[in-house]
Amino acid sequence: MGVSPFVGIAITIALISLFFALYPLTHPHPASPSPSPSSFRLFTVEDLAIYNGTDDGLPILLGILGSVFDVTKGKSHYGKGGGYNHFSGRDASRAFVSGNFTGDGLTDSLVGLSSTEVKSVVEWRDFYTRTYIPVGKLVGRYYDSDGKPTKYLKGVEAKAARGAQLIEKQKKEEAKIPGCNSKWSQDEGSEVWCDTGYPRLVQRPLEIALTGKMSKRCACYNETDLDQPGLEVYEGCGFLSKSCRL
Repeated sequence: MGVSPFVGIAITIALISLFFALYPLTHPHPASPSPSPSSFRLFTVEDLAIYNGTDDGLPILLGILGSVFDVTKGKSHYGKGGGYNHFSGRDASRAFVSGNFTGDGLTDSLVGLSSTEVKSVVEWRDFYTRTYIPVGKLVGRYYDSDGKPTKYLKGVEAKAARGAQLIEKQKKEEAKIPGCNSKWSQDEGSEVWCDTGYPRLVQRPLEIALTGKMSKRCACYNETDLDQPGLEVYEGCGFLSKSCRL
């Protein structure tokens, strides 16, 4: 008895289906390439300077703490004539907190900056990491010729971490004594007052470690605590005045 031709057709269809079912397993699709730090480019100062936004055919790059980012999507800010163009094509880490955008101010050196200022620069780097595309490292102060972090970068990050710890400690200490209320108007000037307690000027002992400068704040002290050393009555304000005009 002959075999029906329909059986052969069915077998052929089954084999084709099996082939396409197994094909992805034996011939997997190549994975989409993803950037990795090891593939980042190492820039010299001269290399980076080329990408300063003056050539429309090139991306716009900037460095901060030795990390290089593509900021081309912010061309209106970082391109020629943009308000942040002074950051393009260089590492001007110091200027992010100093506000000096000319000459010696456009440097990657953080020497002499306080813990809070260094912390701010690190936070700026983190902002660029979240917002723009990292494309490489700048060989020099922060990364060596192999693209590895230098002792200087590790020192900067340690100082920033120390600054964060001091800020947190200061917040906790100052939370124990509430600060004064304050207001200012062009006609009447400044005024400080306490809803509970009496206004006193008091030094912020951690501030010198944070900013390199000593500063004071207005805090509200109970009457029983007014004999503590270091509490300063505002000039022209009574000992038990609850508000003081400055």
